[in-house]
Formats: sequence, C-alpha cells, structure tokens
Amino acid sequence: MLNKTIILSLGLLFLINCNTQKETKTSTKVDTDENGATKVINKDGKVIYFSEGENKFLKEYQMNVTFKGISEDSRCPKDVNCVWAGVAVAQVEVMGTATRPMTLNLASIDNKGRNYNTSAEFNGYTISLIDVQPYPGAAEGTKALNGKYKIGITIKKAGENPTTK
Repeated sequence: MLNKTIILSLGLLFLINCNTQKETKTSTKVDTDENGATKVINKDGKVIYFSEGENKFLKEYQMNVTFKGISEDSRCPKDVNCVWAGVAVAQVEVMGTATRPMTLNLASIDNKGRNYNTSAEFNGYTISLIDVQPYPGAAEGTKALNGKYKIGITIKKAGENPTTK
C-alpha cells in the first residue's frame, strides 16, 4: 500500500511539473494573421522575422544577421503530453560592420543548467529569440520541418530588458 502511494505521488508530481513548464510569463502578444500564421508582437513592435537560410543587413544596428537553421528541436509535439516541454535552438550568425562573424545559439527557453539562453550579447546589443515556427506535430515530427523554420528576434541595446521597452 505504501509503495502505491509513493508511486502515485511521484506521478502527480511529474504531471504538475510538466504543466508549469508549459506556462510561460512573457510580455509578448501572440496574434494570427489572415492566413492563420502565428505572429508574435513585442511591446515596441520590433520583432524581426527570418526564414531558414535568410540573410538581412539591419542598417539601424549596423549588423548583418543570418538565420543558419535549427540545431535542436526537442519541443513536445502538439497534442502530446510530455514530461519536459522541450527546447528549440536557433543558430543565428551576426556580423557587425567592423567585426568578424559570430554564431549565436539562441534557445526558445532559458535554462542555465543545460546552457540554454534565449538572449546573447553582440557588439553592444542583446539579441533575443522570441518565436520559433512551425511547432512540431505528433505525426510528422521535427525531421519534416527542416528548411521550413521561421524565427522572430528582437535587438535591444545591451542592458535593456529584451521583452520590454
């Protein structure tokens, strides 16, 4: 009887932990456009979107940004109950007008113990990953998403909160 109580208690603890990981507190607003695509809008509206492999020169920041791809996508698929919510890690190459290129690994969650960071500093700016789309489904998995990823990033002066003004 004691063993059953312990096992039941541990099972409930795992389920509660899974649910709290899915609930995140951000100051971003999630909308859908007329095509049903998800878009994330920061308070100041300066989310910059990239498709996989896309390169942009951002004149106001004097830097070139390239979304190289997703190196890891272990996010829990839609309609599946998981013990851990998972993470997506985007490789973003940045290069200032007077600096060498640097690859930043930006994660969809902050977890210092696993070395996942949503933000990284480069050339006096903090670059933060805000959105990773599409979300994996249970049927197709993440392999089917290769080459189809889109990310949204924000760029702020170093020291500013990346999700607020």
